[in-house]
Amino acid sequence: MNFVTSDPALLPLVERYLGPEDRELLVPILNKLGEDAATRLAGLADSADKNPPVLEQFDRDGNRVDAIAYHPSYLELSRAAYEQYGLSALSHRGIHGWKDIPPHLAKYALSYVFVQAEFGLACPVSMTDAAARTLRKFGDPKIFSAFIDGLTSTDADSRLTGAMFMTETQAGTDIAMTETQAAPDGDAWRLTGDKWFTSNPDADVVLTLAKYPGGDDTTRGVGLFMLPRLMPDGSRNNYVINRLKDKLGTRSMPSGEVTLDGAYALQVGRLDHGFKQMAEMINTSRLSNAMRSAALMRRAVSESVTHARQRVVFGKPLMEQPLMRNTILPLALEAEASLGLIFHSGDTLQKADAGDETSKSLIRVLTPIAKHYICKKARWVTGEAMEIRGGNGYIEDWPNSRLLRDSHLGSIWEGSSNVIALDVLRCMKHYGAHRVIAASMNEKLAALQVSDAAPGAQILTDAWHELLTRGESILEGGNQDAQAMIGHYTHALARLIMATLLLEQAFHESTSATGYRKLLVANSYISLIVQSRTDTTPEALAWLDEIVDGAFVPRAAALKVFK
Repeated sequence: MNFVTSDPALLPLVERYLGPEDRELLVPILNKLGEDAATRLAGLADSADKNPPVLEQFDRDGNRVDAIAYHPSYLELSRAAYEQYGLSALSHRGIHGWKDIPPHLAKYALSYVFVQAEFGLACPVSMTDAAARTLRKFGDPKIFSAFIDGLTSTDADSRLTGAMFMTETQAGTDIAMTETQAAPDGDAWRLTGDKWFTSNPDADVVLTLAKYPGGDDTTRGVGLFMLPRLMPDGSRNNYVINRLKDKLGTRSMPSGEVTLDGAYALQVGRLDHGFKQMAEMINTSRLSNAMRSAALMRRAVSESVTHARQRVVFGKPLMEQPLMRNTILPLALEAEASLGLIFHSGDTLQKADAGDETSKSLIRVLTPIAKHYICKKARWVTGEAMEIRGGNGYIEDWPNSRLLRDSHLGSIWEGSSNVIALDVLRCMKHYGAHRVIAASMNEKLAALQVSDAAPGAQILTDAWHELLTRGESILEGGNQDAQAMIGHYTHALARLIMATLLLEQAFHESTSATGYRKLLVANSYISLIVQSRTDTTPEALAWLDEIVDGAFVPRAAALKVFK
């Protein structure tokens, strides 16, 4: 088994978005991880899920230590993620043969494959990556360079892990209600307060928010601080882990409740820009969150196809049963469309970091759109996949229950779905984000009007016009109505973006060995998901095996969808 070579969508996207030199370096390590994740790492993840970490608050002499004991399987997964594959370092330094920093898509592609084996550990990996990015962007290099080096290290003896302590009992969504207080102490600060939900609570480097003296009662009154686990003299910092959370999912990775008792901290950037700076870390994690949910969908689809081909019912495999094929098809379409959005977003982030202003506007809204839709859809896909496996899917001997449990966290971490949708509305109000997206997508569609993708392109062009008009109506109405409608509108934006990207990718793949497979996928997504056509048997059912295997599909099959 290999999670890369069995994925019909991944390598064609790598071929499309990355240049020859980057592909030459990425594909070998990607294939290596694909095999490793499907065999060794998946088994370790099952074991880590069943053997969660344990908090040891005191040593045998009664000294407070707040050490977290991890199962050996989680430690081995950590070595693979941080050291062998360098997932938290990929956006910061040259590894795996790159002399310079690899493109963002290298990180997203490798992480996407890793998460198909293990979801929980990907959270601290993502926070470690995001913490390094935030400190580099806003922190004083004289103060934070050593911490950044540790956060981006792949060496077992020097690497550090990161976390963010943001949630308080009364200040999860409303950051202005943060109660943790920061008091100046020479060149440093002392933080006092309680943090209610802290994942990776024994991290070496923590970014956290606190009220500072003289700050107002808005988010501008909250500063950003870096909280090291160890004091400069090597002693423990002044905070304790009260307990670990008993969670539905991500059971391999600890989340806890922390009390800061005059904890030593260093200021990051301007005090009155604390929340804006923390938002940099949050947005980076949000896109990674969407990527992780896409990975769960892909694993769920793979498990469903494998089971359906092996399970014989009424004399023939489930995969040959028409209703089962019609059940698996939309799961495969949603998973493939989600991966396309992740690649487009990662590529857009790369261009934004290089200074492209349009890309900056696009990634600002693509991130919450991707998180909102993909994370919600992962809950449905993993749930359907559990039902496909039947009773075995419901028991813990198989991966389905873990995939389903983990999938529910994506819509909660780094902002619940409603918070994310309101962020999309904020982007629409501030700079007309829906217009920016529509212009970008219509430009892609215009280039497809003289190709085999033309029928789908025309449908989507009309749909974008209608959605743009709908967006203007939302903005022209009252704020209460706009807030009520923005969740549905965000989903509609996501579906049209993904359909457009599928169609564009289909144009690029039409001369490949798989023929018109991607065009069949794109047209089927438009018909089944965008247009919600369920009154006829989908043409793709006859070609479902070719769709999930990445095999050749003739032109006539793809074009027949709209005839």
